[in-house]
Amino acid sequence: MLELIRRIEKCEQGATAVEYGLIVSLIVLAMLSSLSSVATSTTQTWNDVTTKVTSSTS
Repeated sequence: MLELIRRIEKCEQGATAVEYGLIVSLIVLAMLSSLSSVATSTTQTWNDVTTKVTSSTS
């Protein structure tokens, strides 16, 4: 039983998986924040296009 506990203590695969999970979550958060910024800019651009097209056809 003690041997099993010692092997579990030495195993670092779980810690590595947690670290990779944290890194991936930080990357996803960075992507979402930049995508939000780009989406706002793109929406404004299309709104400007719509306004100009509407005013030129009227």
